[in-house]
Amino acid sequence: MRILIYSYNYFPEPIGIAPLMTELAEGLVKRGHQVRVVTGMPWYPQKEVYEEYRGKLYCTEVIKGVAIQRSYVWIHPEPGLIDRLLLEVSFVATSFVHALKGRRPDIIFLTAPPLPVAVPAALLGWLHRVPVVLNLQDILPDAAVHLEILTNPKLIRIFSILEKFAYRTATKISVIADGFIKNLRHKGVNESKIELIPNWVNVDFIKPLPKEPNAFRQEHGLNGKFVVMYSGNIALSQGIETVIQASVRLRHIPDIAIVIVGEEKALERLQQEEARALVEWQVEIQEKARSQGKAQAKALQQLQLYKQTCKATNVLLLPFQPREQLPEMLAAADVGLVLQKQNVIDFNMPSKIPVLMASGRAILASVPAGGTAASAIHRSGGGIIVEPENPKTLAAQILDLYLHPEKVKALGDKGRKYAEENYAFDRALERYEQLFASLQKP
Repeated sequence: MRILIYSYNYFPEPIGIAPLMTELAEGLVKRGHQVRVVTGMPWYPQKEVYEEYRGKLYCTEVIKGVAIQRSYVWIHPEPGLIDRLLLEVSFVATSFVHALKGRRPDIIFLTAPPLPVAVPAALLGWLHRVPVVLNLQDILPDAAVHLEILTNPKLIRIFSILEKFAYRTATKISVIADGFIKNLRHKGVNESKIELIPNWVNVDFIKPLPKEPNAFRQEHGLNGKFVVMYSGNIALSQGIETVIQASVRLRHIPDIAIVIVGEEKALERLQQEEARALVEWQVEIQEKARSQGKAQAKALQQLQLYKQTCKATNVLLLPFQPREQLPEMLAAADVGLVLQKQNVIDFNMPSKIPVLMASGRAILASVPAGGTAASAIHRSGGGIIVEPENPKTLAAQILDLYLHPEKVKALGDKGRKYAEENYAFDRALERYEQLFASLQKP
């Protein structure tokens, strides 16, 4: 088959949808298919076009047998709403021109978000008379509205129209979590049009490795520590500040280290959050001291302890690591964190969940109990769910896992087993191949 993948992001971008689409494209090539990818110039997560691609309107390259057609996108380092809209509009306009160049595909596969991509994809499908498969990684505009990224009623209306257009024009809709099916069903999408294919992880690349000796631990002074790690996008849907607030409550235990790996500009904001969280924690202790007469002296002593250890932070903020170092980095953790805010229910499924399971590390998820993330973790038996946006509960659970290493190991083992059985790349690749084949005319 000739397969056209329409994806906002692709290699060399290190996180999010880019690694998934890269693996899918390269996997399909290995199975004998001709794959063409229409994408933008790489810009994520730095929010600036990578240096070697700057100043270009279009470029085409072939990497591991995949023909990649890149086009200009509008990027602003500190994007506002207008910048976000310009990003999407620029990609739709420039990418469509590039997508017209090349042989007629047998099938078009596009990822959403962004929703506007559904327009050129549908037009290409109509021009070539070929089926279009829409892959939903997040459900918009639900996510943007719930997280208050999108508040303008007119824009919400426009994106709702785009959403309906995308569902109506797609031949099939592939979703990555069962909660997405419920969401689409409520919007009137016929369930026969929906195909559940969870995101995958390469279980041969991401696999359990020894915690020590470990180059990542050695480099960052983590040997002998109980490491709780968050790695990935630091966005509005995560509520990463909850981790900072929880870590402040654990400063008195020097063996616990909180490691946050993310985009450097976002890490700078977290440093400010850490200072603010410490002040709030100190105020909280003072208030407790005033309200509990008998415990006043003890509380004040505790406050003094926190003040003295303020500079010896237990939070380590690190930039993204090269992808080839990812297995070693994940192996450095005792526990992997998954974070969502209270209102993230059935429109988001963190891609880091299969990755953490494959690494054989226990998951501690601060996510809504009724959401898609919690459902996946419950089924696996590889993690613990705590109330989102509650630093007290998160700190208490970190402490409990620190005190019970046998529980940590058991969770990690269950997660790895579940990943092998449910998230293996070959299985997902076969399901996509079967889906594409089923849509071909005899």
